[in-house]
Amino acid sequence: MKKIMLVGRTGAGKTTFCQALYGQELCYQKTQAVEVIHGAIDTPGEYLENRRLYRALIVISAEADLMVLLQDCTDEQCWFAPEFAGMFGKPAVGLVTKTDLAANEQAVREAEEKLILAGCERIFHISSIERTGIDEVRDYIGLTLGRSL
Repeated sequence: MKKIMLVGRTGAGKTTFCQALYGQELCYQKTQAVEVIHGAIDTPGEYLENRRLYRALIVISAEADLMVLLQDCTDEQCWFAPEFAGMFGKPAVGLVTKTDLAANEQAVREAEEKLILAGCERIFHISSIERTGIDEVRDYIGLTLGRSL
């Protein structure tokens, strides 16, 4: 089982993804500080949005086996610099989130391209609301429900 760390801008769906990943009821809550949810490290969006907090992301990532970058496909803006994932020195995957809300397939492709440019080795398309793509991510990280990371 891989211990994951989630990085994405505010509202990208990090906490909601964690809830879906662990089969919990979806309940929106703004992450105010770094939280560990069943072993997954959930970071506030502000850590990505403020470059001076990148050092905190790097320090926190020492506890993770796998970086998970999230890009909301309804958000045209991208906060990931090219090869952003490289600063962690760990494998990174990307999640294109909110695919159920995508205006069209092009929006999903553009979000995927942003994650590839950020250095993600593999991309998953997910909808936490519809729970699509969640099982693929679960399989990839070796998570069996009922056991924490």
